[in-house]
Amino acid sequence: MRIVAALGGNAILRRGEPMTGETQRANIRTAAQGLAQLVTAGHSLVVTHGNGPQVGLLALQSAATPQSPFPLDVLDAESAGMIGYVLQQELGNALPDRLVTTLLTQVRVDPADPAFGHPTKPIGPVYEQAEAQALAAARGWQVAPDGDKWRRVVASPTPLAILEAEVLKILVGQGVIPICAGGGGIPVVSLPQGGMTGVEAVIDKDLASSLLARQIGADMLLMLTDVAAVYRGFGTPGAEALGQVHPDDLSPADFPAGSMGPKVRAGVEFVRATGGQAGIGRLEDAAAIVAGQAGTRIVPA
Repeated sequence: MRIVAALGGNAILRRGEPMTGETQRANIRTAAQGLAQLVTAGHSLVVTHGNGPQVGLLALQSAATPQSPFPLDVLDAESAGMIGYVLQQELGNALPDRLVTTLLTQVRVDPADPAFGHPTKPIGPVYEQAEAQALAAARGWQVAPDGDKWRRVVASPTPLAILEAEVLKILVGQGVIPICAGGGGIPVVSLPQGGMTGVEAVIDKDLASSLLARQIGADMLLMLTDVAAVYRGFGTPGAEALGQVHPDDLSPADFPAGSMGPKVRAGVEFVRATGGQAGIGRLEDAAAIVAGQAGTRIVPA
């Protein structure tokens, strides 16, 4: 199959781990070894990844400089190159006979998207509530709860088109493993006079990966995170792990907007549009999810 595998930011940097290059490389090495199993099994692979912790840290570093800080679209590109470099290297080490490349990916959004007025996408490190609210007041941020902690939130508009989709089709057709749509891609809008320009936002990686999978004709969208499956009633005594489900049996509104909700929406949209299948589960279970032996699989009737 042609598989778009989306690595969650929590798979690259787990909650509570130090935000160091060594920690991220160790996690990415583990991810690369799991993804390599899919290629060894004969599947064609396209890799996307999140960037929430990394782009938030870059934004903090940028804001600390005396000059004007870089806008989020530039930091999105920076984080995509940074994570893509390590992923490309570790995938190349795991698959020495395959070509691997990283492609900075522009994603068109609507400048009138209501998401710009209602930030929901968490980025950066987690804080205690009092510290988060103090930072919000000092820096002009908007913050929101994230589990038992708080994080900065930014606009997350709906992705409309992957501008490099045709380039990616060529690469996949030649047997190259592309790493793309890093952090959901670089958000851009059309200019009235023609051309594109970046905007301040971070696109949801799973929604961008779903759109990418549709545009390049993928057979499966595989979303890998640090949770074993999609759970109804997650965090409650009656939590129920979902195995194989039909899109009509899932409503993204029933799941948290900042975590599992976008994954469910991305999977449902992909399956309905293509008749393919979507999988959600732990990074270390990637091969088992594809084989239908682990995680949650969203399948057509």
